[in-house]
This record gives sequence, C-alpha cells and structure tokens, in this order.
Amino acid sequence: QVQLVESGGGLVQAGGSLRLSCAASGSIISINDMGWYRQAPGKQRELVASISSGGSTNYADSAKGRFTISRDNAKKTVSLQMNSLKPEDTAVYYCNAAIRRPLVVGFGNYWGQGTQVTVSS
Repeated sequence: QVQLVESGGGLVQAGGSLRLSCAASGSIISINDMGWYRQAPGKQRELVASISSGGSTNYADSAKGRFTISRDNAKKTVSLQMNSLKPEDTAVYYCNAAIRRPLVVGFGNYWGQGTQVTVSS
C-alpha cells in the first residue's frame, strides 16, 4: 500500500507565501515524476508544477516566477514553495507521484488527499 500525505495548506493574504509538502510512504521501489495539481471550485484539476527524479522541472504559466517545486529522493518528499500568492491561486492542491511498487509492473499513478489553499484579497 502507498500513501501520499500533504501538509502546509491554509489561509493567507494576497502577496503572502505558503509551502506545501508531500511525503510518500509504504512499499515503494522507486518514484518517477512527482508533482502538484490544483482544483478550484467548478474547474478541472490542472497541473501546477512537476519534477522528475533527476530534478527537471515543469511549471504552468500561472506558476512560473512565483512557485518553486523541489524534492528529496531519499526522504520521498516533494515540496511546493508558493510566493506572491493571488486570490486566483485559491484551490485544493493535490500531490501526485508515479510510483513503482514491489511485484507490480510499471509505475502507478497516486494522489494525495488534497490540502486547501485560500488566498484572501
């Protein structure tokens, strides 16, 4: 069994910062890409940022210059530092990871439970 547990969401004023963290646990052989997605009310879930096992990063245009994704492969964690937050960043943020488990072929796609980020104007 694999779990992704997020932490760090909350309420912040516009212009403020938050740091989200996600830790993977369970029977894990290796982790490929890790990332953060978000879903605002009435909208589809969208990619915010992703990072490969080698450290290559990818950002949504809305996140470029404000958000920074990082990971610690040894600790099986991924973080998202969010600066200069805007009200339109308000959403539930989900951690995502491609994980290879024992006795399972290929990488499975796993999600955290989500953490609420609310940015007030």
